[in-house]
Amino acid sequence: MSRVPLDRVCIVMMSAVGDAVHVLPVLTALKRHHPAMHVTWVLQPGPAMLVRGHHAVDEIILFDRTKGLAGFVDIRRQLKDRKFDVVINLQVYFKAGIITAFTNAPVKLGFDRARARDANWLFTTHRVPPHPMQHVQDQYFEFCEWLGVPHEPVTWDLGPWNDAEKEWQREFIARFDRPIAPIVVATSKPQKDWLPERWAQVCDALHGDFGLQPVLVGARSPRELHAEQVILERTKVKPYSALGQGGLRGLAGILAGSALVLTPDTGPLHMTVALDRPVISLIGYSNPKRVGPYRKFGDLVIDAYGEPGEEYPLSMENRLDRMPRITVQQVLDKVERWRSTYFRASRPVSALR
Repeated sequence: MSRVPLDRVCIVMMSAVGDAVHVLPVLTALKRHHPAMHVTWVLQPGPAMLVRGHHAVDEIILFDRTKGLAGFVDIRRQLKDRKFDVVINLQVYFKAGIITAFTNAPVKLGFDRARARDANWLFTTHRVPPHPMQHVQDQYFEFCEWLGVPHEPVTWDLGPWNDAEKEWQREFIARFDRPIAPIVVATSKPQKDWLPERWAQVCDALHGDFGLQPVLVGARSPRELHAEQVILERTKVKPYSALGQGGLRGLAGILAGSALVLTPDTGPLHMTVALDRPVISLIGYSNPKRVGPYRKFGDLVIDAYGEPGEEYPLSMENRLDRMPRITVQQVLDKVERWRSTYFRASRPVSALR
């Protein structure tokens, strides 16, 4: 039995796409436990595009941080007359604390004082117990445990997809005569990016040695466009560039239809795991024990975070200048492992479910 009523629940998590994906198994667990629950999620417009319509999300209240103070005023107005049984503050920063303060609920559940940054714990009435650092997904599951809600089996249920989105995916995949291998060319932080000239070498090998069609994916930020230019200039057989095509929902369709995805530490990594597609993760800036693929495809992770043989702790420490340590051969070795381990057992889907 849950410690508190769970008829109306508010989720405060306004961060990036990867964190939003990590919230979904929490919500599917809550809904599985109490199907009549009404879930309101305070979320930024970007990730809201991806999760809107999810069966465990009844309402999304958009927080547009680009509006500055006006964004907080708007959120306060929207929350003023709503009442919740529980507010779950999954974010540890000051802005999340302010928004939590705007909510009306007898229980405002957040992280323990040691993990809550920016005095975020001051805005909550209850806190999960202190716990050693663990994977982000497991940290979120601590909230289920506090509420007495089982979180196994872990399910994301990313979707649903409408008919137009399914048709868009079918048409996209139909243009290629071989399985596709999306490559996420850049991230939100340059320290997480891999060198585009090395991606170019990987593209040629994917096409020539592995029979795959490289597809460049992402948005159209200056760094992504620069990476695209370098890759297209240096490849012998030009990959297909899908930068900016289809938005987040379209990207999910591309990832779902892939044979293999290659990506640094960024939101599409966790989208790919949620879609159960094999993914080669290039991780050096962030701790892969904390942000790597959850429970799947660990053998396809390239760990440039630790020194050879280092038993590094599970921490939030970021390490600079690690991504250039990853070699082209290391990536191709993982592609070979994918071919021998996953290719025949894990065929790409032909359409979004």
